[in-house]
Amino acid sequence: MIQNQYYSILTEQLSRQMDEETETIELAAKYCSHSIQKKRVIHIFGCGHSQMFAMEGFYRAGGLVPVNALLLPHLALFPKAKLSTLEERVEGFANKYLDLENTSPDDTMIIVSVSGRNACVIDMAIEAKKLGMKVVAITSKEFSSSVTSRHSSGKKLMDLADDVIDLKCVKGDACLSLPQIPEKFTGTSTVLGMVVINAIMARTIELSLENGFIPPVYVSSNLDEGDAINDKYIKEYHNLIDCL
Repeated sequence: MIQNQYYSILTEQLSRQMDEETETIELAAKYCSHSIQKKRVIHIFGCGHSQMFAMEGFYRAGGLVPVNALLLPHLALFPKAKLSTLEERVEGFANKYLDLENTSPDDTMIIVSVSGRNACVIDMAIEAKKLGMKVVAITSKEFSSSVTSRHSSGKKLMDLADDVIDLKCVKGDACLSLPQIPEKFTGTSTVLGMVVINAIMARTIELSLENGFIPPVYVSSNLDEGDAINDKYIKEYHNLIDCL
């Protein structure tokens, strides 16, 4: 059955990713740990489906509190999915978003784009670097290397980042095929990327503790003690995190 083939491909890619990206995940965690120890934040940005990675890192049980999800409505899949595709190709828009945020050179910017080719993510990387942030790209080198840039600079996301974490998905992301249909189907990048996000956060927490800093972590609001714990963190960080 084809779901077993999907599982086999996914676990192979995931195993290779965790083996080959140990150093890049470690570097990302060092950047993030530096930021939170400075009482600053980790920004996470993506377009379309890649907004899920910002959501995963933000305001969740077991997640770090100092995470700022950059969720532009213009780049979301609602109210019209096609609009997010059009908007992510517009140059000179996403970078202006940081003018509206509380930013510092001590912040870390994580940008997720599987192809790494569209103007929005490139603009965001350029602007974050102008502000002095370390930029972490989560992207597929195989996919990105097979396409051209849609930015006037000719650059792709992986050309601009201080740290590039390579998702091991294939060109086009979809990995399965059947003779009855011409298109490949079922992507792996979401699972791969979610594991990377959580791996970065886990190591960030560990590094912070190694340096004597106890990082703030959300607990489930469905635990009896959850609201009281989380409310304390929200009051402490609401001026730094726009979505709070």
